[in-house]
Amino acid sequence: MESQQLEFNKNEDALKLATSAMKVKLGEIAHGGGRKALEKVRKRGKLTARERIQYLIDRDSEFMEIGAFAAYDMYAEHGGCPAAGTVGGIGYVSGRQCVIVANDMTVKAGAWFPMTGKKNLRLQEIAMENRLPVIYLVDSAGVYLPMQDEIFADKEHFGRVFRNNARMSALGISQIAAVMGSCVAGGAYLPVMSDEVLMVEGNGSIFLAGPYLVKAAIGEEVDAETLGGAVTHTSISGVADYKFPNDEACLDQIKKIMQRLGKPDDAGFDRISPVAPKQDIQGIYGVMPADSSKAYDMHDIIARIVDGSVFDEYKEDYGKTILCGYARIEGWAVGIVANQRKMVKNKKGEMQMGGVIYNDSADKAARFIMNCNQKKIPLVFLQDVTGFMVGSRSEHAGIIKDGAKMVNAVANSVVPKITVILGNSYGAGNYAMCGKAYDPRFIFAWPTAKIAVMGGEQAAKTLLQIQVASLKAKGEEITPQAEKQLLAEITTRYNDQTSPYYAAARLWVDEIIDPIDTRRVIAQSLTAANQSPLQDRFNTGLLQT
Repeated sequence: MESQQLEFNKNEDALKLATSAMKVKLGEIAHGGGRKALEKVRKRGKLTARERIQYLIDRDSEFMEIGAFAAYDMYAEHGGCPAAGTVGGIGYVSGRQCVIVANDMTVKAGAWFPMTGKKNLRLQEIAMENRLPVIYLVDSAGVYLPMQDEIFADKEHFGRVFRNNARMSALGISQIAAVMGSCVAGGAYLPVMSDEVLMVEGNGSIFLAGPYLVKAAIGEEVDAETLGGAVTHTSISGVADYKFPNDEACLDQIKKIMQRLGKPDDAGFDRISPVAPKQDIQGIYGVMPADSSKAYDMHDIIARIVDGSVFDEYKEDYGKTILCGYARIEGWAVGIVANQRKMVKNKKGEMQMGGVIYNDSADKAARFIMNCNQKKIPLVFLQDVTGFMVGSRSEHAGIIKDGAKMVNAVANSVVPKITVILGNSYGAGNYAMCGKAYDPRFIFAWPTAKIAVMGGEQAAKTLLQIQVASLKAKGEEITPQAEKQLLAEITTRYNDQTSPYYAAARLWVDEIIDPIDTRRVIAQSLTAANQSPLQDRFNTGLLQT
């Protein structure tokens, strides 16, 4: 008992340390482009992107940020791009849940890097899938020209944003654009393709070409305000609907607009009054092992997330390396599919490795996923998976066939899927447990998450064998010492690529979260998902966003 408590304490210390490090990184990201850029914003009497959002959302409500780590540790040669130059997420404005997208003008004047485009498209996708109104707080210099070839012309580049504007209008999803700074070139279409356009006098401007380009193109000399300021667009061109003296007045008008929106139809997912888990949520820190290869009981995690710590397990004695069952999270009925990380006995009394998907587990999960779709119960996937079982015995038993059944069930599921990656997320296990490629409505990661084709140790040894063979084929000899150094270099590089920060930087996950926030974040996601009737996903082509 004492050794178990010691292990619990070690785990707790390690996960709290990892979570603290994550929050330090978030704090650095929140500074945006730095002090000098912030001073420029202040001189113009403007609020920052984060201040605008905080002013806009309802008092004492939460803002669930999406993509804070987007572009993390990327674009160093260009000075970096914190949060991909955009602050976005889900919040409540006048009691209505909505998606908010705010350009961060302190990061390269709000210019669009490649990851900026990917992040904005992800936020629009969230709005479309969940039928949430969108509020754009525009303050952007347009495409970042040194990287224009990576952001301009492809299907999921800059132009896709305006295509989505048009699709959302057709779907009846309200879009409100507040132009609070620059809105230039192709970016000028975003507010104009929204339902209502608000502008801030003196700071907001909309034009296809700015004064310098106009002078170069046609020789006309004109200032920004005359060319495309708030007065011009509200009294001459008719492009904008309202003008305001400052950011605050503009944001107040958005609140008024949001008050008048009609109540949306919902998906009808079942919800009752929430009940707190009986197991202490803080205990999550001690349950998750510091060493990702160590076993633990996933029941102990589930008990700290679900209402009353009640988990109604499905096929409890069959396919034990995947746990399936019904529960409630903040009152919402959910079906949970979770990898069991401890060693278990199968029906023949044989031991099975935790975190591995066996034939019976895949079969059970596929049936359960179909049951949840039949009953219109949203799915929550808790990932800590090292992959499917390999070897002749599994192959002869048809592991590929059973795995394909599970992947098929996940791919064709129409109820909302919310994925949380707790630990390992390797190979086809990532796919079967609803990784990014399988359209989860939302996907989150703990600071302990590792996402890769295979574990670091196996991958590094495989890559080492390939490199050594290549060197020998060229007639080069490699000493044991050099081989050891090469292995260390490969392992370091590979492990860097498996970190949750690497994944979040590229938006393979929507956000890295504090483990004790898991319950709250899932509940927020379910609230959003309930605003989109399931039938709409067939009738309006939302599966093709």
